[in-house]
Amino acid sequence: MDVALLLAVGLLAQSLGLSLGVPRQRRPSTLYPWRRAPALGRVRRAWVIPPISVSENHKRLPYPLVQIKSDKQPLGSVIYSIQGPGVDEEPQGVFSIDKFTGKVFLNAMLDREKTDRFRLRAFALDRGGATLEEPTDLEIVVVDQNDNRPVFRQEAFMARVLEGAVPGTYVTRAEATDADDPETDNAALRYSILEQGGAQVFSIDEYTGDIRTVQVGLDREVVAVYNLTLQVADMSGDGLTATASAIITLEDINDNAPGFTEDEFFMEVTEAVSGVDVGRLEVEDRDLPGSPNWAARFTILEGDPSGHFTVRTDPKTNEGVLSVVKPLDFERRDQYDLTVAVQNEAPLQAAAPRAQRGRARIHVQVRDVNEAPVFQENPLRTSLPEGALPGTPVATFSAQDPDTQQLQRLSYSKDYDPEDWLEVDGATGWVQTQRVLSPASPFLKDGWYRAIILARDDASPPCTATGTLSIEILEVNDHAPELSPPSGSVCSKPEQGSGLLLGATDEDLPPHGAPFHFQLSPRVPELTRNWSLIQVNVSHARLRLRHQVPEGLHRLSLLLRDSGQPPQQREQPLNVTVCRCAQDGVCLPGAAARHAGGAGVSLGALVIMLASIVLLLLLALPVALVTRSRRPSADKGFLHGLQDDLRDNILNYDEQGGGEEDQDAYDINQLRHPAELAALRDPLGRPPLRRDAPLSRVRPQPPRLLPTSPADIADFINDVGAPAGVRGEQGHGATHIPTDACAVGTARHVCTPWTLVGPPCMRHLWRQIRHRGHWLSLRGAWEDLRAMQS
Repeated sequence: MDVALLLAVGLLAQSLGLSLGVPRQRRPSTLYPWRRAPALGRVRRAWVIPPISVSENHKRLPYPLVQIKSDKQPLGSVIYSIQGPGVDEEPQGVFSIDKFTGKVFLNAMLDREKTDRFRLRAFALDRGGATLEEPTDLEIVVVDQNDNRPVFRQEAFMARVLEGAVPGTYVTRAEATDADDPETDNAALRYSILEQGGAQVFSIDEYTGDIRTVQVGLDREVVAVYNLTLQVADMSGDGLTATASAIITLEDINDNAPGFTEDEFFMEVTEAVSGVDVGRLEVEDRDLPGSPNWAARFTILEGDPSGHFTVRTDPKTNEGVLSVVKPLDFERRDQYDLTVAVQNEAPLQAAAPRAQRGRARIHVQVRDVNEAPVFQENPLRTSLPEGALPGTPVATFSAQDPDTQQLQRLSYSKDYDPEDWLEVDGATGWVQTQRVLSPASPFLKDGWYRAIILARDDASPPCTATGTLSIEILEVNDHAPELSPPSGSVCSKPEQGSGLLLGATDEDLPPHGAPFHFQLSPRVPELTRNWSLIQVNVSHARLRLRHQVPEGLHRLSLLLRDSGQPPQQREQPLNVTVCRCAQDGVCLPGAAARHAGGAGVSLGALVIMLASIVLLLLLALPVALVTRSRRPSADKGFLHGLQDDLRDNILNYDEQGGGEEDQDAYDINQLRHPAELAALRDPLGRPPLRRDAPLSRVRPQPPRLLPTSPADIADFINDVGAPAGVRGEQGHGATHIPTDACAVGTARHVCTPWTLVGPPCMRHLWRQIRHRGHWLSLRGAWEDLRAMQS
C-alpha cells in the first residue's frame, strides 16, 4: 500500500509543472482561495488523481487513503484542501486532509449500501491564498462486503393448484432480494426447499425461485394443503441465508362420483295431497362439500309417467328429498316403484371412477283416506236476465265423490248468498231463484253475482267441497231515456245565444243507453217550422230557433230514444221560455218573470184576469144600486143613527191611496185561511157585540161556523155583507153596511162583493195584489163573485 502511494505521489509530481507561455500574474485572494487567478495564456492540466478504492466497514481509523503534492512551491509552502460530500457536505467528517502534507484520511466506517462512491475536489494554494494548481477531482469508491443477508419478499407464499395436476405444472414463484452489490457474489442468490412434509411433490428452481409439481397423484381427498419451507442463500449458496414458507392448497375437481348409501328405500304417503315430503334419500360424495363437485342432482328415471313425484336436493345435507307435486289417487294406483339416479352438478372427470350406487329403487305405498267431493266445473258460470221472477232455474251445481270404493251420499247447502236470492236443493244441487234481485244490490260487482255452494259427504269424519257459482245479470232495456233539464230559456232572436243544451239519462247500463236520439215530436209537425234540434254528442243535443217567435212560455214535445235492443223511447214535454237577450246571449232582467216556466202566472195573464174582475164588478154595480134603493126606511134610520159611530171607524182614502193603516184594515187572511179563523171561534159561545152599535138596536145573531173551504167563501160573504133583501132569501138578516165603507169596526170585517165596487176597497185590493202578491186571495174573491152572481 505504501509503494502504491509513493508511486501515485511520484506520478503526481511528474505531472505537475509550469505552464507554457507568459507567467501567470498572481493576485492574493484570501476570500475565495479556490478560485483560479486569471491567466494571460493557455494553462496545461497540471494533475490527475485516479479513483481510490476503500473497503466498507473498515475499522482501523483514521486510515490514510492518498497523499497529494504540488511542485510549484517547496514543501511546507503549499496549503492543500478538499471539498465535497463527506467533507463539508453531508455526511460531514468522513474524510479529512493534512493541509501541509496533502495526506487524505478516512475517519469513519463506510456503508456501500448507503453511498457507494464519493466525489471530492482537491485544491493547492500558496500561503497567500493564490491558486497554485487547477482544482482536480478525487473519487473514492467504496468496495462492497457481504454484510447483508438475502430477504424473501413475503414471509409466506400462498398458492393453489388443481389436484391431479401433471408434473411440471407451475405453482408460484418465491422471490428474494439482497442489498449487497448485485455485480458481486455477495448478491448471487440460490433457492432450495428444506422441507415438504412428506414425499417430494414439488421442486424449486434454484436461480428463479419457481415452484412446480414433480410427481403425479396430487389428491385433495388425501392431502388438501402442503406447507413447504424455503431457503435462499447468497454467495451462490455459500453465504448468508434466509427462510420462508410456501402454503400450497389443492383445488378440488370432480373426481369422485356421488352414490346412494342404500340400494332401496321404502316410503309411505297419503292420497289426495300435494306439496308434501315423502322421505329422504341419503348420498355420499368425497369431493369438497358445498362445491358443484359435491352438490348432488337427482333424476327419476322410471315409475312415474304422470309426474306425481319430484326429488329436490337439500343444500345443507346433500340429501335427496322425495315429494308429491300432484295428488295421488288410491282408487287408481296404490303403490309406486321409482328408479332414481344421482349425479353432481359439475361434470365428472373422465378419469374418475363411477360410483357403484349411482342408482336406487324407492317403493312408495299410497294410503287411502276420505276425500272431499269434487265439483265438475268450478267455478260454474251462468247468466240470468235482470228482474228474473222467483222460481227461475239457474243451474245444477252438483259434485262427485272420488271415494268410489265407499258408499257415500252428498248433500248441498249455501255458504255465501248475501242477498238470499238463491234456493238450493239439498239432495240434487239444483239452484233456482226465490225472489227478484234488485239491480241496485251492492253485491253486484260489474254485473256479476257470486254465491258459494257446499257439497258434503256423510263419511266419518265428513269432507266438504266448496264451489263458486257466478251469475251474470244480463242487462235488459226496460227504461226509456229521460230529458235533462225539462225546461230552459232561449233568446228570441235566433242569431243570439247558443241555444238550449239538452241532455238525456238512462237507468239502463250499456249498451242500452247512449247514444241517444233526440227528435221533435212527429205528432206536432208544426214544431219543425220554428225549432231545430242538432245532435252534439252521444248524450246531448242543442235546441235552437229557426226564426224569431213571440216572447213567453212555449211548450214543446220531444221524442227521446236510446240504443238498446229493442230500443226504448219516450215523448217528454219541454218548457222553453223565449226571452229578450243582450248582446252576450243572456236574458235581460225585465224578462225574468217569464222564466217561471208555467209554475206561476205570466204578467199578461194577470192583466187579463184583473181586467175581467173589473168588468164583472162594473156589471154588478147596477144590481147593487137597485138593491140599495129598495132597502127599508128602518135601515136608513138605523144607519143614520149610526153615522156618528161609523165616522170614527171608516177608513177614508184619497186619490193617492192609504197609508200604513190601509194595509192593516183589510184582513185578507180570512179569505186565504177561513178554516183557521173558524177554529179560533168558540162554536158554543155567543157572537161578540159591537161596541159602536146601540144595544137596543142590535139583534142577537145565532152562532155560525166560518167557511172551511174556498167554495164556502161566497156563502160567508153573502151572510156577512149582503143586503137584507138578498140575505133574507137565504134565511139570514143583517145590518146593511154602506157601500162607501171598506172596513167597519176593528180589523175583523172584510170587503164583501157589495163593497168591492167602492173605490176604497178597489184601491185596497189592488195594493194587496201589487205589494203582497196575494193572487190566491184575489182568485178566491173572484170565484166567490162568480158563484154569487150566478
